[in-house]
Amino acid sequence: MEELRNNNQRIIQALKSYKIAVNKVSAKVGPTVTLFEVVPAPGVKVSQIKSREEDIARELAAIGVRVVFLPGSNAIGIEVANAKPSTVSMKSVLEDVKFRETRMELPVAIGRTISNEAMIFDLAKMPHLLVAGATGQGKSVGLNALITSLLYKKHPSELKFVLVDPKKVELSLYSPIENHYLAKLPEAEEAIITDTDRVVYTLKSLCKLMDRRYDLLKAARVRNIKEYNEKFLSRQLNPQKGHDFMPYIVVIIDEFSDLLMTAGKDVEDPITRLAQLARAIGIHLVIATQRPTTNIITGTIKANFPARIAFKVMTGIDSKTILDQTGANRLIGRGDMLLSTGSTEPVRVQCAFIDTPEVARLTEFVHGQPGFGTAYLLPDYNPELEGGGGAAQSRSGGKGSDRDELFEEAARLIVREQLGSTSLIQRKLNVGFPKAGRLMDQLEEAGIVGPSEGSKPRQVRVSSMEALERILGLITQ
Repeated sequence: MEELRNNNQRIIQALKSYKIAVNKVSAKVGPTVTLFEVVPAPGVKVSQIKSREEDIARELAAIGVRVVFLPGSNAIGIEVANAKPSTVSMKSVLEDVKFRETRMELPVAIGRTISNEAMIFDLAKMPHLLVAGATGQGKSVGLNALITSLLYKKHPSELKFVLVDPKKVELSLYSPIENHYLAKLPEAEEAIITDTDRVVYTLKSLCKLMDRRYDLLKAARVRNIKEYNEKFLSRQLNPQKGHDFMPYIVVIIDEFSDLLMTAGKDVEDPITRLAQLARAIGIHLVIATQRPTTNIITGTIKANFPARIAFKVMTGIDSKTILDQTGANRLIGRGDMLLSTGSTEPVRVQCAFIDTPEVARLTEFVHGQPGFGTAYLLPDYNPELEGGGGAAQSRSGGKGSDRDELFEEAARLIVREQLGSTSLIQRKLNVGFPKAGRLMDQLEEAGIVGPSEGSKPRQVRVSSMEALERILGLITQ
């Protein structure tokens, strides 16, 4: 209470010193942040308070001060970090009456808001989620909270996970529940995917599954998975005609930037197709990245992922890349996040904390219950029969003999300079425009640069020389 009173007086004094009169100040105390609702005097512009954000932070000697608009209210919100933040336990959120009595299809209890209410959203309505933030700010814990929420609410017959873990250690905790909740390709040894080529095959297999499910929806004369399953359970659909109960499938990719660096368009194309079409048939994507830059979170990704979670980032530019506005750079870290659903202002939430031993106990408990004989099998994907030669061949842009002898030199030049420009190749390699144009087309086919954007330089999709050497090695093979 003393901290509240002190901050209250300091806010009034700070605004008064800048000739901003205040009629009323009230406070809502959250687990890590307190929201002070300031009602300015008549005639005071909102921009006057907003422009003093950094000055207010200095007066309060506090980190993470944000000035926010409060829709449907005549007050301005000033968020101030608590001197002693409290941890939001996963158990307290799962026991909340809002979560226990929810009728959502895929409910996710992600944490608590500033007013200490449980923050629950429906992943089926999102329909896809982008999670981004700097290293060590809580992304992996947030993914664990999301998976845990769904495990507590959905039966193994209703939900399957496709887990992609390029780092190989973050999602391995969930391997004991393979026969209950995980999905995999028929010939795969492990359900948790760590190999880049296997990721490409799995995503293309999901595209096949999506097309097959849409055919079943068309035959059943329904519009979405919910209506289809209701019709199937009421015995209006005949299993002998290929109809079967459809579980929801949640695809979780833990480090999206690593996949883009190594596989490029082979990963981006099926993800874009799934994000555009898969909502109605119950496939939902959750992708996480610790590199919130424009060459990772591209315009195509942002257009198809309206729901976004931003943990703390270092700069306002990174915040704008994730949320289209600043704010994530003002967070205090350790699970403090902004949740945007695309239609309203981002909501500040303290992510629920679940520790590794807790996840291990949870998966062991599920593993001890009766399960299916195997993981949920996705449609078989054979790159030779499907018209592609796997990730490495499709990136190669054809046979080695078809590529220009300057291809590798041009690739190294483009990645070193981080500039996808035909004129750069002309100048540095001393070649004519037609040859430079052919080299750029081959670089695009290999996934090293993006498509042409008119007069602007192309987007360089490989950020380091190490990643390029891996790609060139795969192409040479």
